[in-house]
Amino acid sequence: MRLWRCDVADLDDVRRFTADLAGEVPDLHAVVHNAGVMPPTRTESPQGHELSMAVHLVGPVVMTEALRGPLAAGSSGGRVVLVSSGGMYGQPLRADDPGYTTGDYSPTTSYARSKRWQVEMAPLLGERWAAGRITVATMHPGWADTPGVQESLPTFRRVTRPVLRDDAQGADTSVWLTAVEPAPPTGRFWHDRVERPTHLLPTTRASEADRTRAWAWLREAAGLD
Repeated sequence: MRLWRCDVADLDDVRRFTADLAGEVPDLHAVVHNAGVMPPTRTESPQGHELSMAVHLVGPVVMTEALRGPLAAGSSGGRVVLVSSGGMYGQPLRADDPGYTTGDYSPTTSYARSKRWQVEMAPLLGERWAAGRITVATMHPGWADTPGVQESLPTFRRVTRPVLRDDAQGADTSVWLTAVEPAPPTGRFWHDRVERPTHLLPTTRASEADRTRAWAWLREAAGLD
């Protein structure tokens, strides 16, 4: 087993890591983006992005962009999985405030907003990476008993602990998405190996103008050409 370390919030470290990884792993089948944060106060990355957005979206996009060569090198193409959250169902796409600079900061809201961004940007990322036969999926792992839940949501954990999933149960769908043949359609949202809707409430449905504005921000933040 080979272990690399990377600060996903720091784009300089992401680029250092991907250069090292690509040098040793020229043929990469899949990347699962599972890093997560929920800072108690508004925090910024070294590049000035709100930390949840940096770790859950900008860093993973920069990492995947840098690994497009290895991901496209395999005979069947590569797969990218963004581990999202059911919490995104309660938030709209705030294309007007990606840095969470207005209003009172809430850790759980910030987390859910960044997960909404993952889901909304996935189809556009899927289009961008399709030329290299790279597919992208977002997924909700279910409520698992992770360190993040233990540290950031102690009351939620106390109430729901009998039904919280273990590590294997939480990882099941992301592993399945990297292994099932043929590859699932790109840009979709999944839970328990089933494609799920991206909206449950009409108030969270994004307009095309919102997506266009959000995509423009992501392209600039991630340095996409």
